[in-house]
Amino acid sequence: MQNATFEDVPNTFGYSSNNDGVLSKATAGAHAAVNSVADAADGAASRVKPAIDQVAAMAHQVVENTAASAAPATDWLGEQVAGLKASERKLVTETSAYISTNPLKSVGLAALAGFLISRLVRR
Repeated sequence: MQNATFEDVPNTFGYSSNNDGVLSKATAGAHAAVNSVADAADGAASRVKPAIDQVAAMAHQVVENTAASAAPATDWLGEQVAGLKASERKLVTETSAYISTNPLKSVGLAALAGFLISRLVRR
C-alpha cells in the first residue's frame, strides 16, 4: 500500500513548505501507527483462529453426541405415547360400556364422587 502524503498535494493555502514538511511527517507517522496496529490485529487474528476453529469443532461434536443420545429417548417416548393412547381408548370404551349397561349405578357413583370432592375442597 502506498502512503499518500501532503507533499503530493499542491500548496494552495499559502503555508510555507516548512509547514508542509511537518504536516507530511505527522501524516506519515500517523499512517505508520495505523499500519502497525493493523498488522498487530492481523497477527492476533491469525494466532487466535486455530483456537476458535478447535472450539467450534468441539461444540459441533457435543451437538452430535447430544443428538445421538437423545434419539433413543425420543423413540422410547414415541412408543410410550402410542401405548398410552391405546390404554386411553380401551378405558373410554370400557367406561362407556359400563355406563350403558348400568346407568343408575353410574349416576349414583357420579353423585357420590361429586359429594366427596366438594367435602374435600371445603376444608
